[in-house]
Amino acid sequence: MVAKSPVLEVCVDDPAGLQAAIEGGADRIELCAALALGGLTPAPGLMAAAADCGLPVFAMIRPRPGGFLYDAGEMAAALQDVAAVRRFGLAGIVFGATGADGRLDVAAIGRVAMAAGDLPMVLHRAIDVTPDQDEALQTAIDCGYCRVLTSGGAETAVDGAANITRMVQRAAGRIEIMAGGGVEAENAARLLTAGAQDLHGSCSLVMADPAPVGRLRIAGERAQTSADRVRALRQAMDRHMRGV
Repeated sequence: MVAKSPVLEVCVDDPAGLQAAIEGGADRIELCAALALGGLTPAPGLMAAAADCGLPVFAMIRPRPGGFLYDAGEMAAALQDVAAVRRFGLAGIVFGATGADGRLDVAAIGRVAMAAGDLPMVLHRAIDVTPDQDEALQTAIDCGYCRVLTSGGAETAVDGAANITRMVQRAAGRIEIMAGGGVEAENAARLLTAGAQDLHGSCSLVMADPAPVGRLRIAGERAQTSADRVRALRQAMDRHMRGV
């Protein structure tokens, strides 16, 4: 069997970021709101803009910041968000939920899977906060996830590279393992060598917000997707695959 080429997924949270990711050569988009908070469910307007972008778009389903233990109201909102993703014709969803013990919440995942129907599901970095990643990986497989986004349980994917290698081995082709968390052009080769099948990055730079400063003090610096950084990461991945 010929191994597939690694996919570069770029997470974006606004229209400018979406365009920068496309211009830089991203293969796939993770669509979010509020990346500064770890990524929340994107607004309908952003879903509409992404629907015609020409790349597969997976939408984050995360109704609030913080942990992944959701109550009934939050789950109801999440299910409505999944329905919106289906209406806009996006390629899939990104979701994770845990119980009070930190283990993946199979019941919550099952409800979202039913709402998703034939949409592929990706498990986000909820797997990195579980007490037993091996158990969580098997749960993800059993629940029908197509892919797992992980830093190997560490702060960054490079720090968790050895564990990513182990996860790829345990997955044994039953689910894709995508490395995320501090992914940059400089460490792409290290992560691909570790066995990561896809790479996930924000490829962002901190930019000054052009909004005028007023009494509300809502202006300041914010992270913005950089087409140049996306391009550099894509090129680093290509060089690795060519053995350069």
